[in-house]
Amino acid sequence: MGLIIALGVLLVIYFGAAIYYMNHFYYGSVVNCISASGKTVEEVKSEVEAQLKDYSLSLKERGGKTEQIKAVDIGMKYDSDKEVGALKDRQNGFKWISAFFSKEDNAITLKLTYDKELLKKQFDKLSCFDSKNVIEPKNASIKYNDNGYVIVDEVNGTKINKDVLYAKVENAIIKEETIVDMETIDCYIKPQYTSKSEKLIEAKNQLNKYIASKITYNFGMQKETIDNSIINKWIYLDENFKVKVDEGKIKAYVQGLASKYNTIGKIRSFHTSSGTTINVSGGDYGSAISVDKELEYLAAAIKEGQAATREPKYAQTAFASGSNDVGNTYVEIDISRQHLWFYKNGSLVVQGNVVTGNLSSGHATPSGIYSLKYKERDAVLKGQGYAAPVDYWMPFNGGIGMHDASWRYGEFGGSIYKTNGSHGCVNCPYDVAKTVYNNIEIGTPIVCYY
Repeated sequence: MGLIIALGVLLVIYFGAAIYYMNHFYYGSVVNCISASGKTVEEVKSEVEAQLKDYSLSLKERGGKTEQIKAVDIGMKYDSDKEVGALKDRQNGFKWISAFFSKEDNAITLKLTYDKELLKKQFDKLSCFDSKNVIEPKNASIKYNDNGYVIVDEVNGTKINKDVLYAKVENAIIKEETIVDMETIDCYIKPQYTSKSEKLIEAKNQLNKYIASKITYNFGMQKETIDNSIINKWIYLDENFKVKVDEGKIKAYVQGLASKYNTIGKIRSFHTSSGTTINVSGGDYGSAISVDKELEYLAAAIKEGQAATREPKYAQTAFASGSNDVGNTYVEIDISRQHLWFYKNGSLVVQGNVVTGNLSSGHATPSGIYSLKYKERDAVLKGQGYAAPVDYWMPFNGGIGMHDASWRYGEFGGSIYKTNGSHGCVNCPYDVAKTVYNNIEIGTPIVCYY
C-alpha cells in the first residue's frame, strides 16, 4: 500500500513538473549568459532586452577622458523573437528530468545586430576627433643651449588612427565588451622619432662633436676665435637628422675676416722721407686671406672636432707683418718732388731724382702702394710707337715699373714729368736703377704718392 502511494506521489510530481516545463525553460537553461531556469519565453526576452538597453561601450582616452557609445544610439538588438522560442520548443516538457543530466538544448547565444550607419555617425561625433581637441604628435628634436645640444622629448599627442579604432569598436560591440582602452589598442598615431631613437642620439652626439671644435686665428697682436657660440650657427640637421655644415655661412664668416684683416688697397699711414705723415690708399700691395682655402679648412676641422691655433692661408702676403705691413724695407717715390728713396731694413740704400709719367699726355704715374712683381735684366720696353731697351727693369703696377733711362742724358727731377714724362714708368738714373735692382727683392712694397 505504501509503495502505491509513493508511486502515485512521484507521478503527480512528474506530471506536474512536465506541465510546468511546457511553458518554462529547463533547469540550467542559459540565454546570453542570463539564467533562464524556470522562466517563460516572455520573461527571458524581457530580461535580455533590459540587459541590452543598459549596454554602453566606454572608450578610455589618453589623458583620463572617457566617452561612450550607447546601444540605444546605434540600434543594437538581439534576434530574440525566433531564437528564444525555438530554444523552448526544443525542450519537451515530459523530458524535463533529462536537463539534470544533459546540457544539450539548454543554452544559446543570440545574434546581435546594430545599425552600421548609426554607429558610424556616433563614432564620427566623438570629441576625440574634434580638431580643437586633437594634439598633433611631434617628433623629438634637438636644440642648442649654452651646454651644447640636447634632445627635446617628443610630443605623443592625441591624434587617432580612425580605421584602427573603428575596427576595435566594432569588434568590442559584437562581443558586448564594455570598455575599449585606447592606450592599449595602439590606435594613437605615434611620432616617428622619440628621445630614445638611435638616429636622434647619434645626431646629437655628432653635433656636440662639431661644436667641440675651437679654432683660433692669429692676426699679429689680434686673435679671432671660432668656438661653439659661432659653430652652432653653421651646422644644422636635415629632414633625416643628418648633420650638415652650411658652407655658405662659413664662407661669409671668412669673408668678414678678409674684410677686417686684408690690407690690399687699404688706407695706410706713411711717414715720408720729407718728414711728414700722409695717408696712402690704393695699389695692390698687402695681404689677402684665401677665402676658399680657409672655407675648406674650417669645414673639415669642424667635422673632425679639431682644436687648433693657426694663421690663415693667404692668397697674397705682405712683405712685412703687423699693423704697418709696409715694414722698413720699401721704395718710396714722391711724385710731386720727383724723388725716389730705397730703404732696406730701415737703412737708406740709395736715393735720387726721377722722372715719372707725363701729366700733359694723361700718363701720370698712379699713386698707391704696390709690390715688386719681378725684375729683369736687359729688357726691351715696348709700347705704341716706341721700343726702349733698358738694363734694369722692375715692374710693380702692370706695365709700370722702375728702370734706367739712358735717353734722358742725366736729366731727372724738377718739372720734366709734367710735359716730357714717361708713359707711366719711373725713369731712374742708371746708378740708382742698378743699385735698387741689385738690392731689392720681389714683393718689396713700392710707395707712390703725390
